[in-house]
Amino acid sequence: MTTTAAARAHVMRRLVQAALTCDRDVMADLVTADVTAWSPSLFVTSRDDLLAALERRDDALSGVDIEVRAVDQIGDKAIAEWRVAVDDIGPLVIDDDLTIEPTGRRLHLCGATVAEFDADRVCAFRSYVDDLAVIEQALADP
Repeated sequence: MTTTAAARAHVMRRLVQAALTCDRDVMADLVTADVTAWSPSLFVTSRDDLLAALERRDDALSGVDIEVRAVDQIGDKAIAEWRVAVDDIGPLVIDDDLTIEPTGRRLHLCGATVAEFDADRVCAFRSYVDDLAVIEQALADP
């Protein structure tokens, strides 16, 4: 079955939304069982690991407003550029050595997600974001 460009663009928008809102049900529908995923604060090699990682993160942010600005496709890959604004209700875990306590501030972040497809499901994706921008916003003087 051939997947249309419009269908993949729709999947990309849903993938970005699910990743940023930690929506495990939607994510489970979009990815293969052996999906690999990477971001500055994530590396998983299966759907089960991905869903577990989303579960650990789902209470750090609220009031998530996402804008997918563009989706481009090349062969079996799609690239989505996005912006997000969130309320920091934390704690925000950056890595094993850095956790930022909640500030209640509105944080803004831009990023891009590159996904590889196996038919109509995502088999691998990478999200590129500037974690330092989030840290700077959270730690800035009010």
